[in-house]
Amino acid sequence: MDIPEKKDFRGANLQEANLQGANFQGANLQGANLQGANLQEANLQGAKLHGANLQGANLQGAKLHLADLHLAKLHLANLQGADLYGANFHGTDLQGADLQGADLQEANLEKVNLQGAKLGGAKLEGAYLMGINFQGANLQGIDFHEANLQMANFQEANLKEAGLEGADLIGANLERANLQGANLQGTNLQWAEFFGADLQRANLQGANLQGAHLKWTELEKVNLQGANLKGTHHLLVDQLSKVKTLYNAKLDEELLIQLQEKYPALFEEPD
Repeated sequence: MDIPEKKDFRGANLQEANLQGANFQGANLQGANLQGANLQEANLQGAKLHGANLQGANLQGAKLHLADLHLAKLHLANLQGADLYGANFHGTDLQGADLQGADLQEANLEKVNLQGAKLGGAKLEGAYLMGINFQGANLQGIDFHEANLQMANFQEANLKEAGLEGADLIGANLERANLQGANLQGTNLQWAEFFGADLQRANLQGANLQGAHLKWTELEKVNLQGANLKGTHHLLVDQLSKVKTLYNAKLDEELLIQLQEKYPALFEEPD
């Protein structure tokens, strides 16, 4: 459906309208009421949706590339498979939204409410997620490659086998999170909180853990090759004795001496 040349729909009431496949590219829909509207496969590339009400709307497969959704309401919206590359979601309510398979690469998700949202298969590489709340979320296998996750809350989240290579997790809360088999290669984890977290079989090669809190953190079979562990808190010899390798890892002298004496094989170059 092609929308007439008129592109100004500010404050328009389009509640429950059938706009499947409509072309709203570059349109101004600020403050529009699109609650329950059918926008499946619609073209909303570059559209201005600041403060729009899209609660319960169907945006499955819609194109929202570089769209402005600042402060929009997307509670329970269906965004399965939507193109959200580079979209601005700052302060948006995405509570309970379905984002499975959506492309959120380079998107701004600062201060977004994602409580209860479904993110299975979503692409989040390079996304801006600073301070976001993922507490208790199921993020198994999600790709956060090079995402900005500073100060993010992953408390008790399931990050099993998640891709976090090169991500920025400075000051992130990973308390009691499940990070089994996660890829954290080259990740910045300075001052992160890992209290009671499970990192079994995770890859932390080249990761920066300076100042991180590791009390009761499970490190069995973790790859710490080249990782920076200087200045970590509550890290014990017993924890490190179970890791896969400490080859070229940076450690505080007290820990280094004890480990080299008791577990010299950990410092050998891995096959």
